Parts: sequence; C-alpha cells; structure tokens
Amino acid sequence: MLTAIDLFAGLGGWSTGARNAGVNVLWAANHWPVAVEWHSRNHPDAIHICQDLHQADWSQVPAHDILLASPCCQGHSKARGKKAGNTKHDASRSTAWAVVSAAEFHRSEVVLLENVKEFMDWELYPAWALAMAALGYMIAPHIVDCADLGVPQHRVRLFLVCTRSKAPLNLQLQQRQHVPASSFIDFAAGKWGKIEKPGRAESTLLRVKNGRERFGERFIMPYYGSGSGLTGRSLDRPIGTITTLDRWALVRGDEMRMLSADEALAAQSFKPDTKRPDNHRLTMHMTGNAVPPLAGQIVIEELQRAA
Repeated sequence: MLTAIDLFAGLGGWSTGARNAGVNVLWAANHWPVAVEWHSRNHPDAIHICQDLHQADWSQVPAHDILLASPCCQGHSKARGKKAGNTKHDASRSTAWAVVSAAEFHRSEVVLLENVKEFMDWELYPAWALAMAALGYMIAPHIVDCADLGVPQHRVRLFLVCTRSKAPLNLQLQQRQHVPASSFIDFAAGKWGKIEKPGRAESTLLRVKNGRERFGERFIMPYYGSGSGLTGRSLDRPIGTITTLDRWALVRGDEMRMLSADEALAAQSFKPDTKRPDNHRLTMHMTGNAVPPLAGQIVIEELQRAA
C-alpha cells in the first residue's frame, strides 16, 4: 500500500481523498489546534502534529511515497489580494517553502500540491519551481474545475503533480458529469426567515426578484458579487465556490436561509459521517479551505494509473 503525509492538513480533504484512493496517510500537520483536533477525529490512525511547519524537524516525519500539501492560499487568491508589503499575505505565501524543505529531506517519490491557480503568478514561483527541480522533480500543472471531477461545486484549483521522473507526468483527468446543487440541499431543514422584512438590503431583494424571474420559487444566490450575484443560480447546476464565510443563500418561496455547514461539507464532497465542530463558523472556515476529497481521490487514482 502506498503511504502519504499531509502538510497543512486542515479538516482533511487531501487525507480523505488519499484514503479513498487506497493510500495510507501516516502523518498530518497543521498550525491550528482546532484543525488538528478534527483531522485526528476523522483520521485517528495518523500521527498528528500541531506546529508551524517552518520549524518542523523532518527527520521525525515518517518515510512515505506521496507528500500531500495545500499551502495557505490567502496570499495568492484574487479574493484576498496579494499586494506587496502585506506581512500576513507574505507569511501565507511563504508556507509553500515548507514543501521544499520536506521534499529535500525525504525525497518523496511524488509531491501533490493544491492551491488557487494564482499560485503560479506568485513572483517567487519560478524560484520555488527551480528549487523543486534541483531536488529532481518534474512539475506538471493541472488547472481543474472540481465540478468536472464530479464535485457538486464549481471550484477552479491548481494541482501541481511533482514527480521524480524523466518527464512531467500529465494526468488524464476525464471530465465527469456535473452533479447539481439539488443533490445535497435539504429544503425541509434549517431555520428559514421571511425575505420581505424591515432592514433587508435592497440589493438582496433585487437578487431575489431577478432569481424568481429566471428560476422560479427555489434557487441559490450569493450575498455578493457579479454574475449569479445579480440573478441567483439554478439548483440544476453545481453551486459556486464554497468559501470560509457564509456566502450562499437558499430561496424557498417567500423565505430564505443561508447554506448550512452540513450542506457546505456536502458541496465539498465530504461524506455525511465526517466529524466536525458543532460551531458553524469553525466548520465553515475549515470547509472553505479544504481540498474536495473527491477531487483529491481522483487525482491520486489517476496518478497511480499513470505511474
């Protein structure tokens, strides 16, 4: 059985995907105690470390076949911006160097890195890629909409497949049938409130009006943004990107509510038995940062077929 470690493990999207692909996750780390606690509940057989990975002693990490990593994306994403001189974003971007440090010590056969596609626009990405090349890795970038892999969510992400091979390993990620948002939304559940009430923003009322005209009495809408932010979106297509904050609202006749934490997890392809905090905010934060397990599983399965 192939083995893996998971850097920046979060709630465990990469780890769950790896497990579903038949890979044994030996070790997982995150700097946030809450994430480590819940990753350990979902993956009790793995060794767990709560640590800033810049300070990791890689000699204490088990030997493995696959290094899984999802470094902080906040410093790269368009949603957060990446203005030079932002100390917090500079620190977020620098987490990618922990991947190089781990690979330097272990010479993992494969490094799989997931991030926003703007990761490759990082001004130090050429240096990062050069460092990986110096360690003997060929890098094959794959920009994928996770909806094309069967995740019920449009989520465009970069998967870097880094292999110790003579040529880059380009995976054949076949497009799958899209799974609609209706597959995970429970209109009978949740706490609903009246749409027409004092204090409701005019922009929200306009979205509802436009959505009704296009989609009828039931649809999804974001609270902000252009595109479907102005009109809502059909339940017959994947939902838009799940973020770390409450973004998506459901409309049912003259009522509305926000997407529940369980629905957000399902939109990310986590199974219903996934253990999570009772706290909605904490769950949404971890869910919005996660690698969709199904996407991770398919990438790893295709890697095994191609290797």
